[in-house]
Amino acid sequence: MPPETPLDLRRLRQFVAVTEASSLASAAATLFVSQQALSTAMRQLETDLDVALFDRSGRRMRLTAAGDELYQGARPLLAGAEQLAEQVRATAIGSEHAFVVGHSPAISGEEVFDLITRTHSEHPGASITARQMFPGDMRTQLFDGTIDLGVRRGVQTPSDLAAAVIDYHRVRIAVAADHPLADRSEVSIADLADFEIVVWSPPHHSYYTDFLVSLCRRSGFEPRLVVNPIQGTPPMTAVIGSLRCAFVTDPAGPGLSGRVAVVDFDAPPLAPVQALWLPHTASAVRDAILNGPDRTLSPGL
Repeated sequence: MPPETPLDLRRLRQFVAVTEASSLASAAATLFVSQQALSTAMRQLETDLDVALFDRSGRRMRLTAAGDELYQGARPLLAGAEQLAEQVRATAIGSEHAFVVGHSPAISGEEVFDLITRTHSEHPGASITARQMFPGDMRTQLFDGTIDLGVRRGVQTPSDLAAAVIDYHRVRIAVAADHPLADRSEVSIADLADFEIVVWSPPHHSYYTDFLVSLCRRSGFEPRLVVNPIQGTPPMTAVIGSLRCAFVTDPAGPGLSGRVAVVDFDAPPLAPVQALWLPHTASAVRDAILNGPDRTLSPGL
């Protein structure tokens, strides 16, 4: 394809529809075009790229390796184009874009606020909303434009999103005020071996859960995990009225009006804060959050 010939976004949308549909006829019906017109469009896209995108030898069109490569990059590219168009229209009518940060339950509202304040010096009037969500919803909501930035505990990057670790938070343990560990100034992770540990997702469903399990295993025991049946509340609430423990990043000391004690570890682990965003997009507010003051530890350390 000559350098001056860009990808046709309309054909790229059609290509995604064909790839995700059960048949060419089904994709054509979804796009409100004839099957012949859609087939011609796919042939033209292959001509533009000078590659075969589909294996047509069987009863169904299957992606070639080149076709799969195009599909993996197409969705973020199209989503970025759609968001750019929306921003342009908003600018034309003088409408301010409300920047939305989605965060997992493992990132507290206070910690999200700390990240957001990175924007104040450069963008004091920016409208920013923080919204709690499950980590599994972030990818979908980034693609559909519901959120502009996702923040979670993690280090693994989805192949179709951009990501960076932007902070580390000191991990502590929360217990009920009458728990045997509540009066300790420090505990070791091995001290938790006799108690159930509350998590918010099962192992292998959450990087953060897997991270916490690995801390326990390195301390010589297999943790007894309990998935919290109440979602959406601060992590320390999970231990009230029980002998259970919960890993938290809240400051050490009493919490929840004295009903909970947050205790330091003698060798404090650090949990990463990972930001996720849509490639092929630009945002000055996002850049301010990502490139804020250099910190390797949060202020409470």
